Order: sequence, then C-alpha cells, then structure tokens
Amino acid sequence: MVAALVAEKLVDDDRYVENLIAYRAGRGQGPVRVRADLRQAGVDAELVDEGIDRYGGWLAALEAARRKKFGASRPQAYAERMRQARFLSYRGFTSAQIHSVLGSSVDIEDWPT
Repeated sequence: MVAALVAEKLVDDDRYVENLIAYRAGRGQGPVRVRADLRQAGVDAELVDEGIDRYGGWLAALEAARRKKFGASRPQAYAERMRQARFLSYRGFTSAQIHSVLGSSVDIEDWPT
C-alpha cells in the first residue's frame, strides 16, 4: 500500500520537506529551528540539508519576523539590536543572517549561556 503511494508520488519526502520549510519560514522560523524539527520528525538528514540549502527566502523570512515583532524601523541602540538578535536567534536564524540584517555590531557569540 505505502509502496504504491510512493510509486505514484503521492507520498514524497522531498515534497514534504519543501512544503514544511516554506510553511515554517512563512511563520517566521529560521533554518536552524526548521532543520531540528525535521530531523526530530525522522526525516533523512541529507534530504533536510538539501531542502534548507535550496530554500532562498531565509533573509526575507527573518526581516518579516523582525518587522512583525519590532516594527519597520531599524534599531539604533546597541541594547535594542541585541534584544532583536536574541529574538531572531531563538526563532532559529543563524548569526550570519542576523548580522546581515541588524549589522555587524551585534555580538551573538558573546552572549552569556
């Protein structure tokens, strides 16, 4: 039964990964968080990594999540940039992506754990 569904492409892990990535990115989640959720769901790690790399809208998703939470204006004060960076990091965006949007004066690696 399952083999027949796979043969007819009605059950396709690649399509599942693509759709879930697009859905989660649309909800403001980043690649780190999406990757962890897919791997926890038991999806093949190589398939997950390929899907994450193929998706081209991570910076747009990051900016949309930032605007939704904090508004359109960019943070000027260091403390506010750090606050926004922590939020975006929690959402699953990489430090390089956060740096590209908030600027290089955000030191994510120096946060206390």
